[in-house]
Amino acid sequence: MTLRIHALYHVDFEELSYIKQWADRQGHSIAVTRFYKNDPLPAQDSFDWLIIMGGPMGIHDETDFQWLADEKAFIQQSIEEGKTVVGVCLGAQLIADSLGANVAPSGIKEVGWLPIQLTKHGLAHPLLKELPKDEFTVFHWHGDGFECPEGATPIATSQVWANQGFIYQTPKHKALGTWVLGWQCHFEVTKKSMVDMVAHGQPYIQEAMIEHPDSVQSADEIVELGDKYIEDNNAWLSTILDNLVKSGQ
Repeated sequence: MTLRIHALYHVDFEELSYIKQWADRQGHSIAVTRFYKNDPLPAQDSFDWLIIMGGPMGIHDETDFQWLADEKAFIQQSIEEGKTVVGVCLGAQLIADSLGANVAPSGIKEVGWLPIQLTKHGLAHPLLKELPKDEFTVFHWHGDGFECPEGATPIATSQVWANQGFIYQTPKHKALGTWVLGWQCHFEVTKKSMVDMVAHGQPYIQEAMIEHPDSVQSADEIVELGDKYIEDNNAWLSTILDNLVKSGQ
């Protein structure tokens, strides 16, 4: 099954990364809207999957980023059309907002390689069946958080923020075999993309370490730990994406 994937980019240093490697191996096509370059949004009939990437802005920053209003409407329309929709960090927050959930500062920042745990619903979900059953380490970079949207399944939690991911499916989605999936964490980071994020986020890291020393790692620690954890994170993401493809066949 060959997919037409459309990705939404908010900044030039948070791209598909490993997701592109996975798509290229599978023969899927990729098109991109770069909001920071004022690219247009696509027609709904031109793609099968929508993947919404991260960024340093918040979902309520429409005064500074006027395209956010159009993006939110587009995400909501894509969900209503029954597309498979995947959100990463800011992308997950935008999906949650589109589904009517509250998104706001969580009160604590998580930045670096930190553990999460699947919920009992996450452990039982067919899309996540090959993920670790115990606590496992993923890459975080967020200060905002979302409530689990009404009708969605909460799939992961951490020590400092309860809602680390969700899966949503309406009866229409079920008939089509498609899902809406949001993760706070960044399974998709490669060594290059992680280094790029750290380079652009140095001031954020330094400030956040003072505020939240237990949940924010230094730039050097993030890069060093990446060598230990990136391969596993990419493998887990590959499994999730493979399961999403199978569900739609």
